[in-house]
Amino acid sequence: MSLLLPRHSLIARLALLFALLSFTVLAAVGLTLYTALEAQLIQRDDAALVSRIDQIRTLLKDVDLLDMIHQKPELFGNMLGNREALLVLKFPGQAPLLEVNPGRINVPEVASAEPSAVLSLAAVRHTVENGTPFILVSASAQTSDPQYAGQALQITTGRMLTERTRMLQAYRNYILLVAGCAALLTSFLAYWVARRGLLPLRLLAQQTGAIGIRNLSTRIDSRGAPRELLPLIDGFNAMLDRLETSFAQLSQVSADMAHDLRTPIGNLLGQTEVALGQRRSTEYYEQLLGSNFEELQRLSRMTDNMLFLARAEHADHAIERKALDVADELERIVEYFEGLAEERDIRISFQGQGTVCADPDLLRRALANLLSNAVRYADAGTEITLTAQQDAVGTTLEVDNKGPTIEPHHLTRLFDRFYRADASRRGSSDASGLGLSIVRSIMLLHQGTWKAASSEGNTRFTLFFPAVDGKTE
Repeated sequence: MSLLLPRHSLIARLALLFALLSFTVLAAVGLTLYTALEAQLIQRDDAALVSRIDQIRTLLKDVDLLDMIHQKPELFGNMLGNREALLVLKFPGQAPLLEVNPGRINVPEVASAEPSAVLSLAAVRHTVENGTPFILVSASAQTSDPQYAGQALQITTGRMLTERTRMLQAYRNYILLVAGCAALLTSFLAYWVARRGLLPLRLLAQQTGAIGIRNLSTRIDSRGAPRELLPLIDGFNAMLDRLETSFAQLSQVSADMAHDLRTPIGNLLGQTEVALGQRRSTEYYEQLLGSNFEELQRLSRMTDNMLFLARAEHADHAIERKALDVADELERIVEYFEGLAEERDIRISFQGQGTVCADPDLLRRALANLLSNAVRYADAGTEITLTAQQDAVGTTLEVDNKGPTIEPHHLTRLFDRFYRADASRRGSSDASGLGLSIVRSIMLLHQGTWKAASSEGNTRFTLFFPAVDGKTE
């Protein structure tokens, strides 16, 4: 339909469709009535010819019809009643005794029924003369005249159906006229009804068109809307919810990123400006370069983490899951952080067996971020515990550390980008605020879950990796 009517509105398409449907239905009904009328007229005309033959046969038996033919032939012309009728009476091989043919119709040769034969409608012959239907029937009859004893009189009668043809043509034209007028009227009514019926769509378009970046909190009002539009309105409102959340997160991320980038960039600019203010010693420049190197490393880590999050949250980012031995992975990550943990007088232990279906690099990065976070905020002299538990539905990994309790209102936002529960906490200035958000993205890629819990000086981060096809390996 869009190919046929690319520029037409939905209302116009509905109007044209209803008009076409109305014309088709009325034309079909008219054609049915026309066919039935035509069949009735054919049957009537055929019956009239057969009845005429039967009447003449009866007259030949009861009166001296032949004398009447010779004396008053005009009576038969009056009996036929119109110029389209035809009547020929003759004996085979002789000139016609009577021929009534005011229309000068060419009489074709036709076989005559036997005198004793009972005529039926099937005996009528249908032909076309000069483009006009013509019906004809012929039959033989015995006469009561002794002069023609033993001879059968041939009776031929017919009719040119000009009047019937004209009437049927007028009826056919009338049907087309009525169907066309009805289609035109239906199109106007359908246009009006469709326009009224699609008013909720126009109102919906107005409401959606009025929503912009500045008023994303506005929702489409579904009161009074037709039931058919409720799923669409609910879908629009759900989309607006997602857009509002995404814009809020984007604004927050932009603000947090600007805040976090401002510190290292400000340090670089300030230290460089001071160094350029006057000539300094070589030792001073070495210290400046070392400090700038640390700030640049921080910027580099932040950039790498942001690029990783952008790639990880892309819809078509693919991961390669493998069955990994949990004990080996935990041992590997513990060995990597042993040196850093010893500097802070913290012990790290692990326990658990089994396998986990995960991307090796992503699993190690998630565990490294959690363990780095635990080492940074754990109290000195405490122990960090890594635990693995496996069941039929998947594998659960936990990282526990002793340290400051995180308030409940912070727990729900720990995995947001650049979020810090307390900027004054130890080591927070060295962190980019992206470690836990990277953990969340990694778990999303694995269709897993993540959560944090903290109470009475104990903080626990839990990761769940679901089994693949109901198996853990």
